[in-house]
Amino acid sequence: MRILKTLLAGLLAATLLAQQDDAPGQVFRATVNVVVAPVTVTDRDGNYVSDLKPSDFRLLDNEHPQNIKVDVSYVPISLAVVIQANWDMEAVLPKLQKIGSLFQGLVTGEQGEVAVLAFDHRIQVLQDFTTDADLISQALTKLKRGSTTSAMIDANNTAIRMLARRPGNRRRIILYIGETRDRGSEGRVRDTLILAQLNNILFYPVSVNRLVTTLTAKPMAPRPDPFPPGARPLPAGVPPTPENTRQGVAGASNSASFIPVFVEIFKQVKAIFVDNPVEVFTEYTGGREHSFITQRDLERAITNIGQELHSQYLISYSPNNKMEAGFHDIKVELLDRTGRLRRDLKVRYRPGYWMAAVPE
Repeated sequence: MRILKTLLAGLLAATLLAQQDDAPGQVFRATVNVVVAPVTVTDRDGNYVSDLKPSDFRLLDNEHPQNIKVDVSYVPISLAVVIQANWDMEAVLPKLQKIGSLFQGLVTGEQGEVAVLAFDHRIQVLQDFTTDADLISQALTKLKRGSTTSAMIDANNTAIRMLARRPGNRRRIILYIGETRDRGSEGRVRDTLILAQLNNILFYPVSVNRLVTTLTAKPMAPRPDPFPPGARPLPAGVPPTPENTRQGVAGASNSASFIPVFVEIFKQVKAIFVDNPVEVFTEYTGGREHSFITQRDLERAITNIGQELHSQYLISYSPNNKMEAGFHDIKVELLDRTGRLRRDLKVRYRPGYWMAAVPE
């Protein structure tokens, strides 16, 4: 993961340098005024620690100490629920249609608002931001299986743009439910990640294992055979026999195939070494990945996300090094009464953010 962070940071920096080279002599102005860094603190047993004071925290931005504000009070949440609703998810969608009441009750709270998006090759806003729990539940009942495409990056890009229009005094969260792969997006991971970071958006995925969707998805209807029964031609030089004549009559569409399963197993193993978009979004916004197979797993994952959101400390600051364009590394430390680092608690936060610059 450290290698991934280094590569991504370098890629972001290279993008900025390329933009600057295109316009030499111009003065650039930083576009990030306030950075918000939600921080989760747990003890050695994984229990949330909620009795820390603002003076217990220290934040470094590119190794520069910052003047921070630590908010421990409740901040209203704007939550965009992004759901994969393509052909592969048919067996999973009935589980998702039952969880509408959980979002406002356990994740956003009474003052929170929720929007629901579904996607295959299209991105559909099933419900714009609302505080009405009944409308949220009704939106989930509209989930229907779509095409085989899965434009996951584009769907989350749409959710980010919707969240960016919410009032600045609200926390902005994406709760994504679906597979970790993307099939068919026009957008890129890098651009979507930068947009999320610029708008202080956290990404919490509840992932569906690809093997589950592969094994439960209904097969697509076979394409029409262009050859009538008994007319499928044999390869040149192959004499007709009862066996190959039978195969010619049956056609390829009637034979069972386990190739999709083996392909998916290969992809799962390959994913250990190749990072997926969900992992990148989660790691670089400060979220935490969950997964599910059963209905109980799904409900537990959403409950855990809600508990974490309501146990976080919100650190905000105006960077004193705004003109350092590129990727800014964040480091949050806990101090004891003597000012020494505490080693007994675990701190999780977004590792950094993109500091964009534009001509003045």
